[in-house]
Amino acid sequence: MTTNKTLRNFRIVLWVLVAVAALGATALYAFRPPQRPLGVTGQDFALASTKGGTFTQNDLQGTPSLVFFGYTFCPDVCPTTLAETTAWRAQLGLDADDLRIIFVTVDPERDTAEAVKSYVEGFDPSVIGLVGDLDQTAKAKAAFGVFSEKSGDVDSEFYLVDHTALTFLIGADGRFQGTIAYEEASDTALGKIERLVKG
Repeated sequence: MTTNKTLRNFRIVLWVLVAVAALGATALYAFRPPQRPLGVTGQDFALASTKGGTFTQNDLQGTPSLVFFGYTFCPDVCPTTLAETTAWRAQLGLDADDLRIIFVTVDPERDTAEAVKSYVEGFDPSVIGLVGDLDQTAKAKAAFGVFSEKSGDVDSEFYLVDHTALTFLIGADGRFQGTIAYEEASDTALGKIERLVKG
């Protein structure tokens, strides 16, 4: 009997601890600090814009944005993503004043500002291209938690670049609102963009 009673008391204590932990987790979720402003990690960055001038983390504020990291020599992911994002914007009846599309090169050794401008404006004249040197690019990647590295024949001019293939959704307040995965279903992507624009 004593053993059963002890076991029962032990179970009660365990359940109480589980309940307390659950309440604590709920409180942490409910009262967590607001999402980091100005990108994903909140870190500073500054890149040259194909629209002129310098684009920094502060410029993410004002208009909802779709931000994608890639490079002009990309054989598949980048052209597909740019084609999809511009098509989704048009499909929703939006223009650049409603939703910006921003392309950040991860290949500053080959991607000049002129090359990026020509590349992105081939998809839509309103697309913003951002270019920096190696250090500036590294800071921009860090600000969004983006990975990239050369692959293939890295010693030739025809190397490839493996890179994060997510499109980042940034609200008008400059805060990170989510991502669209490469080749995500259009209906899902469109729903995310609608919510982003409605704020």
